[in-house]
Amino acid sequence: METTKTIIRSPQTGDQYTHIHHKSGLEILVCEMDGFSTTEAMFGTKYGSINTQFKTAADSDYCTVPEGIAHFLEHKLFENEDCDVFDLYAKTGANANAFTSFDKTCYFFSCSDHFPESLKILLSFVQSPYFTPESVAKEQGIIGQEIRMCNDDPGWRVFFNMLSGLYQKHPVRIDIAGTIESIAQITDDLLYRCYRTFYNLHNMVLAVAGNCTADQVLEIADELLKPCEDQKLETVFPEESLDIVRPETVESAAVGQTLFNLGIKIAPKTGYANLKAEMEATIAMQILAGTSSPLYQKMLQEGYINSVFSTEVFNGDGFFTMIFGGESREPRVVRKEITEALLNAQKNGLDEALFAECKKSTYGALVRELNNVSAVTNALVSAHMAGCGIFDTLHVLSDMTLEDCNRFLREEVDVQHMTLSMIEPA
Repeated sequence: METTKTIIRSPQTGDQYTHIHHKSGLEILVCEMDGFSTTEAMFGTKYGSINTQFKTAADSDYCTVPEGIAHFLEHKLFENEDCDVFDLYAKTGANANAFTSFDKTCYFFSCSDHFPESLKILLSFVQSPYFTPESVAKEQGIIGQEIRMCNDDPGWRVFFNMLSGLYQKHPVRIDIAGTIESIAQITDDLLYRCYRTFYNLHNMVLAVAGNCTADQVLEIADELLKPCEDQKLETVFPEESLDIVRPETVESAAVGQTLFNLGIKIAPKTGYANLKAEMEATIAMQILAGTSSPLYQKMLQEGYINSVFSTEVFNGDGFFTMIFGGESREPRVVRKEITEALLNAQKNGLDEALFAECKKSTYGALVRELNNVSAVTNALVSAHMAGCGIFDTLHVLSDMTLEDCNRFLREEVDVQHMTLSMIEPA
């Protein structure tokens, strides 16, 4: 396989980035941003907490691994045989970190100088796993504490209670870090198996944005990337209907005001269809309950919500949820108001003037993000893993009509597929 380079341009803004198919099997995305002094690089694998069942061409059947292993592996990669990776970054002055989400694990750094040295550290340590039974046992204690802390966080609990109220079988309902019981089953052999499966360069992407050049990145990639065979990785999820588990979950904790998440389960999509549905849902929710909407102003004035109220589309492999969340003294009243607004919009359509306003403000926010090094790096990775390009969002939004949003509400949204999660003051 030869290395190829393609320039991807936005017809809307004129921005561009270089897409490199590297001979090693890795996809590399480089956005050269003139006039910026900082650079950010992100090395990601399409491997998150939901990927607990998988097989490769070499496997006869699907392998099932303990929940939380993707997050566990992310923690362990920062330790190699000789030293802690953060000690190496301290010498270049880069600010480094990592995260595991539901559908990806990413390692990243930002710097204002010594970029080549920092990129070499990133590519080297992510390709050099080192696990021992002793280090795994030590990490089980550390992550166990992290799980207990998350379980004590009301914001975390209200979110996962919503997901477990919506999803019957899909692993999105399980905490990203797993459970105390599931991480106890993790061994060094299992970590190596998951590493070899998901940290194959054909399942990964490197994105770099800011004060850099594509040639500079390519030179380091040529030096450090270890070519590998495409394993034909397949991941699978349990069959999930649109039926919810329960309409309401109530817990209590040390909170001043009741926290709530109101979630609506939508049929999941993939690729460009997923992006289109995500943007239609985003605009529809802003029109219905965004800060400019009559419903938001009414609920605010009547004291049912406060300024932390928000709307969000939460979607990925096999899941798609519309979320309304915040603090309220009467979350059930908020549910009733939102339900009525949805039913009214399905019958009579959304407000045309608000559609134009929300579309314009969302477009402006997306264009502003193209001038943020960190936002561009994140967007390059997320879009690539979702099977799209970074400029596709602008394209979808430009072409979107009011009827698209109305059709989405009519055909995709059913208020019977809604759950309310609440954390009340203890």
